[in-house]
Amino acid sequence: MKKNTFHLISLGCAKNLVDSNVLAQLLEAEGLNYAESPQQAEFVLVNTCGFIHDARQESQDTIREMAGLKNPRQKLIVTGCLAERWRENLLKSHPGIDGLIGTRRVADIVPLIKKLKSDGRASTYLDYPALQYAPGASYTTIQGGSSYLKIADGCHRSCAFCAIPGIKGNLVCRPAEDILRDACFLQEAGVNEINLIAQDVTAYGADRGEQDGLYQLLQKLLPEIPEVPWLRLLYTYPGMISDNLIDLMASSEQLLPYLDIPLQHASPEVLKSMRRPSDIDWVRRTITTMRQRIPHLVVRTTLIVGFPTETEEHFNELYDFVEEMKFDHMGVFTYSPEEGTFAESLGDPINQQEKEARREKLMELQSRLALEKKQSLIGTTLDVLVEGVDPHQEVIIGRTYRDAPEIDGLVVANGHTEVGDLTSVTIEGVGPYDLFGTQE
Repeated sequence: MKKNTFHLISLGCAKNLVDSNVLAQLLEAEGLNYAESPQQAEFVLVNTCGFIHDARQESQDTIREMAGLKNPRQKLIVTGCLAERWRENLLKSHPGIDGLIGTRRVADIVPLIKKLKSDGRASTYLDYPALQYAPGASYTTIQGGSSYLKIADGCHRSCAFCAIPGIKGNLVCRPAEDILRDACFLQEAGVNEINLIAQDVTAYGADRGEQDGLYQLLQKLLPEIPEVPWLRLLYTYPGMISDNLIDLMASSEQLLPYLDIPLQHASPEVLKSMRRPSDIDWVRRTITTMRQRIPHLVVRTTLIVGFPTETEEHFNELYDFVEEMKFDHMGVFTYSPEEGTFAESLGDPINQQEKEARREKLMELQSRLALEKKQSLIGTTLDVLVEGVDPHQEVIIGRTYRDAPEIDGLVVANGHTEVGDLTSVTIEGVGPYDLFGTQE
């Protein structure tokens, strides 16, 4: 172990990965150096996820593992969503934790480190009513030729099943000038893709009373990063996709024709009980309009089955909707009650076996629909952002604009180039999720 070193383990979503990068920046600014392994570090940080059961379990297991590995001179610090949500419980169940901070002020890591250096005692910090961004920090992370840029955090929605507002607090958007600064930094770093991320990117500026704030931000942003060919939006909210945004996506060569719109369900009755937008006709009209205006549009959605109010008839309604809409990508989750949410009071009347059966039925449908849609890509040539290379087998692995990092499919092609490059691939075969071809 070396003094003034840290090792950081980041769990959960891309937004957490960005926060982990901010934590690293703050620690390096204080003179700490990154250690490649936890055994080498004076401070071991675990940035946790607390959103769903499996993520919470992974976080708990990682904390337990790191607590078991550390020696008396090392300090274990837990941050992130699980720390925000269950601070006292974590300290009781994991006595190896030396320090703990939540999600709403990552800059607390600096005084925490100083306190641990001076007296070595476990420390927690008070709750904050709203998220506070670390001044001057870059809310980005780079992975090969791709990157994430956080434009907002928190959420002002009140979805019945979601614990995010309780964890992150209300929506707080970053100033446009800070986002432009970060985007220019990513351009200078040579990335070929920027993924703008937030709980809801279409809510950008709503905390300041701005109308169509995302469109206004993109109007400023796109001219500043002409050397970045791909800009992707993750994630959009039903009813919040403006005509201006559709027009911009239709006309811009940089703003990818990729719509990630988590709908959660298609039955108006279930959506109302979920406290979600229930105008399914708006969804039909908007996606139809966008497909007409943007011929190469790719649409992804996520759905929940087994919500307490979902009947078999409601599920059949959802099934028919999926068959009608023919989404390019779709994820399906089985409902599980989250502590502190409105839906917790509804109970959990649908057994897990039935939930899994409904999920499997939807995913079998989606697999067939996705394969049918991908057939039209055979013989076309698409740009691929390379994420992996096997020089011995002369195989490259990457993504087209059709696929968001970590959640969608891949392209496997015969060829040779470098990780991070954009290269052309002719598609020769397709599966439900992945594409296969040869580099041009």
